[in-house]
Parts: sequence; C-alpha cells; structure tokens
Amino acid sequence: MEKRRLNFWQIWNMSFGFLGIQMGFALQNANASRILQIFGANVHELSWFWIIAPLMGLIVQPIVGHYSDKTWGKFGRRKPYFLVGAILASVGLVLMPQADMFIAFLPALWVGAGMLMIMDASFNIAMEPFRALVGDNLRTDQRTAGFSIQTALIGFGAVIGSWLPYALTNWFGVSNETVAGVVPSNLIWSFVVGAVMLIISILVTVITTKEYSPEELHAFENEHQNTDNLEIPAEEKSSLLDILEDFKKMPTTMRQLSWVQFFSWFGLFGMWVFATPAIAQHIYGLPITDSSSSAYQDAGDWIGILFGIYNLVSAFYAFALPYIAKKIGRKRTHSISLIIGGLGLLSIYIMPDKNWLIVSMIGIGIAWASILAMPYAILAGSISPKKMGVYMGIFNFFIVIPQIINALIGGPLIKYAYGDQAIFALVMSGVSFLIAAALVSKVKDVDDVIQK
Repeated sequence: MEKRRLNFWQIWNMSFGFLGIQMGFALQNANASRILQIFGANVHELSWFWIIAPLMGLIVQPIVGHYSDKTWGKFGRRKPYFLVGAILASVGLVLMPQADMFIAFLPALWVGAGMLMIMDASFNIAMEPFRALVGDNLRTDQRTAGFSIQTALIGFGAVIGSWLPYALTNWFGVSNETVAGVVPSNLIWSFVVGAVMLIISILVTVITTKEYSPEELHAFENEHQNTDNLEIPAEEKSSLLDILEDFKKMPTTMRQLSWVQFFSWFGLFGMWVFATPAIAQHIYGLPITDSSSSAYQDAGDWIGILFGIYNLVSAFYAFALPYIAKKIGRKRTHSISLIIGGLGLLSIYIMPDKNWLIVSMIGIGIAWASILAMPYAILAGSISPKKMGVYMGIFNFFIVIPQIINALIGGPLIKYAYGDQAIFALVMSGVSFLIAAALVSKVKDVDDVIQK
C-alpha cells in the first residue's frame, strides 16, 4: 500500500494555515520588542522577556506531538490541535498591543509579556501538528516539495504580517504616532487583522485536507522500515513519560541535525530580538534609550518592511529549493543557503543607510527558506510514521534551547561585552549561521543514501 500522490493545490491547501500562523508570528517577531520597549522594558531586558517564546516551545511542542500521534476522532488527528492553537493565538494577538487597558490590575509590561506567552504557547500548539501533517500525508519523493510549499506560505504570510504596520500608516492613513507608554494605532490594528487572518487560513486547511487514519499509516510502515534502523516497539505507548524514551532513541540523522539547528536558531533569535534597537541605533543614529520618538517609530516600521523583504525572498526561494536540492543534494543546498544568510547578517554592520539593508535581507531570506524546509525534509526520511508527531516535537528542542541560551546571555553581552552596541548581537548571529553551515557536512541524509 502506498500513499496517494497529491497535486500542487492539495499540498498548498494542506499547508495554507501556515499563512495565518506566520502572519501572527511575523507581527510578533517584528514588533514585540518595540511594544515591550514602549511599555517600559530596556534593551538589556528584552531577551529575558523573549525567553518566554522558546520556553513555551520546549514545553508545548513535544507534548502536543506526543498526543497528536495518539489522537484520532471525527475531526482528525492533527487538525484539532492547530485549530485550538489558532483560536488561542488570536486572543493573544488582539490583546498584546492593548495591554495598557489592564493597567488598573497589573503593569502593562507584565500583561504584554503574558500575552506574548499566550501567543507563543498557541503558535507552538498549532505549528508542530502542521509539520507532522506534511510527514503524514506525503510520499518520500514529495516531502521536499511539501516542506518547500509550506515554507513559501510561511514567507507570504510573514511578508503580509511584517508590512502591515507600514502599509496601514502609509497607504491607509492610520497613525503611527504615540505618547510614552501607548502603542500606536497602526500596530494595534495590524495585530487585529493578523488574528482574523489566522483563523480564516486555519479553517481552509481544516475544511480541505483529509488525514490518513492510524490503520492506513500503519500500512505504510514498510516504507520506513529500513530508513535509519529505528526500532519501533510492537505495543502502543500511551504515557507522556515515553517522550523521554523517544528522546534517547532518536535517529542518528536527528542527532546530527541538532547541532545545525542549534547554531541556526541561536542566530535567528538574536536577529529577531535585537534588530529593532540595533538598526535604530546603528543606522538611524538614535540613543539606545529611545523608544518613543517619531524617528524610533519610523525605524520600527522600516524594520517591519525589512523583515517582510527577507520573508518575501524566502517565499520565492522556497519554490526553487526542490530543484536545487535535486541537482546538488539537500545537504549542500542547506549549507550554501546558510553561508549566504550569514554573510547577509554580517553585512548589516557595514551598510551606509537603511535602503542598503535590503541587500542584507536578501541573503537572510535565502537562509530562512532553507532553515524552514531542508532540515525537516532530511529529518522526515529517518522517522517512522508512528512517531512523526513526537519526533517533530522533540526536534523542536534544538530550536528552542539555543534561543533560551541566547535569551539568557544576549542582553548581558550587549551591556558588558558590546559596550551597549546592539549591532554586535546581529554580527554574532551571522557567525552562528556560518558555523551551522559547516556542521551540515556531518549530517547523514537517509533518503539520499537509499537513492544511491
């Protein structure tokens, strides 16, 4: 028995919910630091607030992966999880920029951090089952295309989310002016639009996508029996503690990819957290303490544009990834993409003005597309269908642990090692990408080995 071959639009609809997830995620990435600074956080504290994001991923994704592997009902296996995650994330999106409405009960900064936690937990509930769904539904020869289409949708969603604040101000006349402690209107409305789009896009996937039953997936088991010598016990596991056992027995390919993921996501986290203060300070010439001037709001809007550019590049590059990988292999494709992204991050330091940063974002976008597609395409070939959800969740450890480490040390590094120059956090991110590129050579791509 073999999985059916899906056409382009079936794969597109299966991953369409990622469009909305990434709109919300992009709004958070581009604007959470800005909002927290408006509510009173200083630059050295930002990474400590952001530690909430990887902690939620560390806790939530393996648990959701484990239980989604065990779930089957009239609504499906994975679909109930990303629908609930989308609803909860939408609540966080609406409330985070309006945290000052709760100031009678708690400081706005605390409420804003709490909404950031709700959003991240909810994004993680929604995101992991989407990764597993691609592994569940696609044949081996379609997985690279599946994760690439998913990456393209992530890119398009991120472009829309990143550009929303700038577009609302410059195209629709929504004000980006503010006073100390108050989030500007363009940000508030951007988050509301993001919440609505998140729900709509998730519903498209829920309505249009069919999942395989546990019995059907069991029949496909032979497709994976010899992929990585992974032994699957005959009995069904049901204890949450079995996640620890699965962690010990993770495939060799997954262990090797863990180091690539570590340095890739250490770099990404540094860029997301410190891009706003770094560019406001290094390119716009603003003091590190400025979080309310009109120039700072303009810098924040421009960073949204820059983040949208790298995501737009990633969306188009994602369509090319299957063809490039077929020609030169998935490992070499990923390594070259990371090198280009690392050079893009390093180049921010030498760019003469804000417009030149577009060139840097092109390189970052190439790396981002590959980070979102290639490791998962390589990993999926080494995992049994029975364990797809839990191992995709465990794989998230190697995304969130480097972010937690960066969250703990990033602020102190800026204060004590970089002389309050946040730009060096971005330089460190570029170096991390280059290290990740070098480590790709150590990875065993099981599907490539079988094909040879």
